[in-house]
Amino acid sequence: MGGSGVEPARVAALKEREDAAFVAARPRSRALWSAAQDVMPNGVPMSWLRTSYDHPPLFVESATGSRLRDVDGHEYADFNIADMSMFTGYGPPAVVAAVSRQVALGSQYLLPTEDSIWVAGELARRYGLPLWQFTLAATSANTEVIRIARATTGREKVLFFDGKYHGHFDDVLVELEEGRLVPEEAGLPHDVTARTLVVPFNDLDALDQALSGHEVAVVIIEPALTNNVGLLLPDDGFHEGLREVTRRTGTLLAYDETHTQVVGPGGLTRRWSLAPDFVTVGKSIAAGIPLGAYGMTHEMAAVLQRPGGRDDDRPQVAVGGTLFGNPLSMAAARAAMGAVLTDDAYAHSQRLGGRLADGISGAVADAGLSWTTHRFWPRSGLSFSPTMPRTAAEALATLDVPLRRLMRVYLANRGVWDAIVGAGPTCSVAATDADVDAYLAAFTELLGELG
Repeated sequence: MGGSGVEPARVAALKEREDAAFVAARPRSRALWSAAQDVMPNGVPMSWLRTSYDHPPLFVESATGSRLRDVDGHEYADFNIADMSMFTGYGPPAVVAAVSRQVALGSQYLLPTEDSIWVAGELARRYGLPLWQFTLAATSANTEVIRIARATTGREKVLFFDGKYHGHFDDVLVELEEGRLVPEEAGLPHDVTARTLVVPFNDLDALDQALSGHEVAVVIIEPALTNNVGLLLPDDGFHEGLREVTRRTGTLLAYDETHTQVVGPGGLTRRWSLAPDFVTVGKSIAAGIPLGAYGMTHEMAAVLQRPGGRDDDRPQVAVGGTLFGNPLSMAAARAAMGAVLTDDAYAHSQRLGGRLADGISGAVADAGLSWTTHRFWPRSGLSFSPTMPRTAAEALATLDVPLRRLMRVYLANRGVWDAIVGAGPTCSVAATDADVDAYLAAFTELLGELG
């Protein structure tokens, strides 16, 4: 048996069958992929679109509400929601109207609009941090937070937790390998590990030791790790300990809520009454229109303030971009947060997430498997172990990659678009009970075939 308790030979046989069915049922996607390879590396506009999945790329025609439609006419109940960026669902009328109106008025001015005041104020209300700046993605928001933290503290280094994902920029693209830091991918500077520290999640002793040298400008962390290794929840007292040691060592603290914001207005920062110096968000706050944002205390914003404008003689922090804070993103975010991401909408997604978790847990129990079901408000999913992992190392030790790949293509062939790496399938605010039923039916069928 594999580490998941499932026979590897059975997984391999089912995977071969399902892969063949996936390809045979999608001739138009296959033809487009073939043509695309003449003009794009890997035949896709971004390399992740080839490497995020084991099966061939799926070309999409349209999406509405909670459903995707591919170019071959197949419809899918979408639980990946574009890696969380479409938590609002596809085409919410308020956002469509706001974006259409703004495009007609001008999609870019390189000047502020009134909408930016509303969006910053609403983020301040939700997350409890008073001052906000905008980028085009959470990656850029995290990059700018690091630069502000370095300017504020005079320190160089940044600390992350093993199993993290905070975007694609140099400082974060390092990982632990047999106890030492190494670059995660090719193309990075040879000294990319020089300014970064990585410690295990939930290990306050390792954190204390890493910060004791007073060299770290900022700790960046998801309140609960939801990327790359599944779901890692904090131990009781972890966040209180994290805040204590950062304050004691003069280290700033940033929470990345890009994925965890789906738990409710203000994300886990509000739900768990956290007290960061910075919060970063992105993805769904503008219904998939490019937007990242970061909030900060007045103390952190001090290095950005320039009362004298261009003639102010203090050093300027390296932040900003031509398209940052553009009126189209601001209009989309105002409509998304004002009319779509409401308290009732979050409650709806959480009810469905609970139904999904209950169904997954029941199916696993009926199959006699010792797996653990994730419960994370609108998100669910599985760890192939009898208890939830506490660290990335524990999570990776129980990961059954062939089984994960089988689950994805098996569900896709039955009209369910499952989540990629991360905490698991997520119910958007547009999801329905029928979507949850479709997921559970396909998942239960798979467990039956696994025996």
